Formats: sequence, C-alpha cells, structure tokens
Amino acid sequence: MKNWRMEAIILAVGMLLLGVFIKNGFSEFAQKDRSVNVKGLAEMEVPADKVTWPLVYKSLGNDLGALYDDIKRSNQTILEFLKEKGLAETEISVNAPEIIDLKAERYSNNNDTPYRYNVTSVITVTSMKVDLVRKLISEQGELLKRGIAITGGDYRYNVSYEYTSLNKIKPGMIEEATKNAREAAEKFAKDSESELGKIRHASQGQFSISDRDANTPYIKKVRVVTTIEYSLED
Repeated sequence: MKNWRMEAIILAVGMLLLGVFIKNGFSEFAQKDRSVNVKGLAEMEVPADKVTWPLVYKSLGNDLGALYDDIKRSNQTILEFLKEKGLAETEISVNAPEIIDLKAERYSNNNDTPYRYNVTSVITVTSMKVDLVRKLISEQGELLKRGIAITGGDYRYNVSYEYTSLNKIKPGMIEEATKNAREAAEKFAKDSESELGKIRHASQGQFSISDRDANTPYIKKVRVVTTIEYSLED
C-alpha cells in the first residue's frame, strides 16, 4: 500500500519551493527592469584660437593692363601693412581677382557707367594670432592713407573665428557632464526611496561650438550632453 501521506508532504514542499522560486524570479525581474535615464550638461566659454580675415577692395577702369598694374601695387601695399603689424607671410594669401565686364552684363543697368571693368580683389589672413588680427581690423583705416579703401558688406567675405582645440577640453567636459548626470540620478533615486545602481547604458552626445552671441563671435560656447541610464535598487 502506498504511503500517500509522505507523497502529499513531498508535493506540498515542492509546491512551496516552487512558489518561493517564482516569487524571487518575479522580484529579480522587476528589480532588473527598474532604471532611470538622465542627461548631464556641460558648457564652457573659450576664446577663439583661429581667425580668417578677408580684406576686400575694388578697382574700376577700362584698361585691363592698367588695372592689373594697379592691383599689383595695391596688393603689395596691403602685404607690407600686414607684415609691419606682425603677421607672417605664411599667414597671408592673395586670391585671384574677380573681374566683371559691366558692358557685357546683359540685364544690368550699367550702360551709363564710364567704366567697363569692375575688379574685386581679396587678400585673406588666416592666423592663430586672434588678438593681433582683431587689433588690425580696427586699424585697417590706416590703409586709406596709403590709397586703399577696404570694403565690407559682402556676406561672402565676413571675418570668421574658430576654436580648434576641442580635444584639450573634451575629457574635462565629459567628466563634468557625467557628474551632473549622476547627481540628477541620485536625486531621482532618493525621491523614489531607491538606491542608485550601476550604469546600464551611456552615450555621449556630439560637441557643439557656437558664438557666445552676435556681438562677440571671437568668444565661443562649447556644449556637450551625455545620456546615462542607471539601474535602481531597493
């Protein structure tokens, strides 16, 4: 005769253990699924370390040969001015002149002009001496004394400033952004009566560099946002 009582006890113990395992499994699954996703921001203002300055002037005339000689003299005068002020020849480049035949413009209203040719000449300064170049931009009026009028207003020839030393500040900014993200995660964990666990996933956003404002393009704002997912524990 079978011992039904013993089998019943074994079955009850097995069911009890199964229930414990299921409970622990659900608890671990729920715990595993708990997380918080936060973003950390780091910003820094830095001075531009590279400047590109196009010096533009125009020449009008009817004789291309005479215009060529005039442009050659003007270019030499500008080169001498820039070198006198402390720029190296390697920082200065002379662009090919842009010539417009006013009489050949089919839809222009220039038929009454006494000149046939309008020549635009550009000498470009590209330098890491940002402060010096900014000073020269404010002093370019001196070229008027030497017979050269630098023109402006053409969007193609605006002064531009760059920041090229991003790799020097990247590690520190990433560290700051990560720290800020962790502080936000810790605050969330505290408010939810949880403990902050390990990082489950992290991604670093792209660095962006922009002008601080329209009036100070030589000051740049560097920005990065990191996104980090932390696990939460009871």
